[in-house]
Amino acid sequence: MNKVVHFEIPYDDQSRAQKFYQDVFGWQIMKMPDMDYHMVTTTPSDQNMKPKEPGAINGGLLAKDPTGQHPIIVIDVPAIEDHLKKIESSGGKIIMPAVKVGEFGMYARVADTEGNTIGVWQMLGPHS
Repeated sequence: MNKVVHFEIPYDDQSRAQKFYQDVFGWQIMKMPDMDYHMVTTTPSDQNMKPKEPGAINGGLLAKDPTGQHPIIVIDVPAIEDHLKKIESSGGKIIMPAVKVGEFGMYARVADTEGNTIGVWQMLGPHS
């Protein structure tokens, strides 16, 4: 069974969104160096950014784009290319092909059979 491991919340105004989530929920938000992405910490994590509390997840804030207009859940898979084939053969669509995210992993966005956008993530190397 593949787990939900991350969420993404798109924004129109980064500082307004950051203020909202910090003020309302007390989340810690940190800009990632050399990326237009802000990591959201909702629960204490280890050095690899994995939550220490079972069942808890952290996420990110990012600018809205054509593939992400609404919040997205991100599901961990062992082999992203295999899962992308499985998604397509099950009636889903790839809307953003897999891209490498630093040395951490591979990420893609897909549409399910109902038109919902979800993220698919594969950890790479020693971080898994």
